[in-house]
Amino acid sequence: MPNDAATPPSRPDRLHHDWHTRLSHAGRAGTHAHGFVNPAVHRGSTVLCPDIATRQAGGAKRLQQALVYGTLGTPTHWPLEDVIAEIEGGTRCQVVSTGVAAFTVPLLAFLATGDHLLMPDSVYGPARQFADHFLTRMNVATTYYDPMLDAAGLRALLRPNTKVLYLESPGSHTFEVQDVPALAAVARAHGAKVMIDNTWGLHFFQPFAHGVDVSIQALTKYAAGHSDLVLGAVVTNGDAEWERVRSTTLLLGQHASPDDCWLALRGTRTLAVRLDRQMQSGLTVARWLAARPEVKQVLHPALPSCPGHEFWRRDFSGACSLFGVVFRPEFSRPAVHAMVESLALFGIGASWGGFESLVLPTNGFITRTAGTGDFGGETVRLHIGLEEPADLIADLERGLGVMRAYVARGEDA
Repeated sequence: MPNDAATPPSRPDRLHHDWHTRLSHAGRAGTHAHGFVNPAVHRGSTVLCPDIATRQAGGAKRLQQALVYGTLGTPTHWPLEDVIAEIEGGTRCQVVSTGVAAFTVPLLAFLATGDHLLMPDSVYGPARQFADHFLTRMNVATTYYDPMLDAAGLRALLRPNTKVLYLESPGSHTFEVQDVPALAAVARAHGAKVMIDNTWGLHFFQPFAHGVDVSIQALTKYAAGHSDLVLGAVVTNGDAEWERVRSTTLLLGQHASPDDCWLALRGTRTLAVRLDRQMQSGLTVARWLAARPEVKQVLHPALPSCPGHEFWRRDFSGACSLFGVVFRPEFSRPAVHAMVESLALFGIGASWGGFESLVLPTNGFITRTAGTGDFGGETVRLHIGLEEPADLIADLERGLGVMRAYVARGEDA
C-alpha cells in the first residue's frame, strides 16, 4: 500500500499567492520532493541517448525543453526561465547570454529587409547603436519618436511596413514613463509587434496585461542582484511569438552559461525583499534630493516631477531604485563631476540593480535625434543599493557641498 505520509498534500495554484511566496517556490521541484532545495548546475555539450528513437524524439522537440544538446538548454536553464516568465506574467522565457542579446534576438526575429522600426528617443544606447549600425545593413529603417508621444502622434508615424513598436518605460537616463496600453493598441491594430525593455519595471509592470507581445530583461541587474554576472531574458505570452524567438535564438547560437543561470536563479529567491528595501530607500533619497536647493528636478517615476508620472501611478505596482537628478543651471559639468568624484559610498559605474549604490553623470552620454531629453541642467543617474539611506544622504550632502564650493571658488571661469 502507498505511504500516505509521502503523498504531497493538495496545494492551491501558486498564481494566487503573493509574489514573495511565488519567488520562493517557482522553478523548484516542490516542498515534498526528496533532494536538495536548489537544482544542480548542469554543465555539458554532448547528451547521450539510449537509442536512436529517443534522439530523434528530442530533435523533434527542439523548440521545447528537450535534453538533446547543451545549447538547447539544460535542467539549470529551465527553472530560471520558468521563474522569469512567472515574474513578468508571461508563458515562456528564453534566457540569453547578455542584456544586449535580449533585445537583438527578438528584433532579428521580427524584422526583415525593408521593414520599419519605431523606437523611443530615450532608448538604451546599445539598442540605438544596433538599430543605427546593424539593422541599417539589413535595410531596416528606424524612426526615433518622442517617448511622451500619445496614440494620435504614434499613429501618424506608422508606415505600411512598420513591423515593430519598441518601448522602454521608463526611458534610459531620463526616465520618461510611456503610455504603454495606448501605444500598444495602436501598433497592434496596425499589425505590428510590440516589444518593451522591462528591466526597470521587472515585476512592478506586467507587460502582457498592457498589450505587449515580447518583454526584454537584462537579468544582469536586479534578478542577479550581486553585480557579478551578465545575462538576459526574452519573455513571450503567445506560441507564435515564442517560436519566433526560440528559433532565432538557436539559429544565432545564443547560449547562456549554466553557471550564470544558477547564480541568477539563486538571486531571484531574494529579489522581492531586495526590491522592497531598495524601492523604499530610493524614494527616501529621491524625496530628499527633490527638496534640495541645488536640484532642479528629480526624474523618479514615482514622483510627480517625472514625465509620465500619471502613467506610472496607473500601470505600475511599485518602483525600482534607479532614477535621475537634474541640477540647476548654475552648476556646471565640472562642478557636478567634482561632486560625483567626492562621494564615498557611491561607485561610478554604468550597470545597476546590485546591492551597492552607484552614480553616473549622464550628460554627454545621451544621444537624442527627436528633440527630447534636454532638462535644462547637468544630470546624473543614481542607483540606490542596500546601504542605510541616512548614510547615503549624508554622503550626498557632503558631495553637494563640494559642488557648491567648486562654483563659489569660480573654478568654471
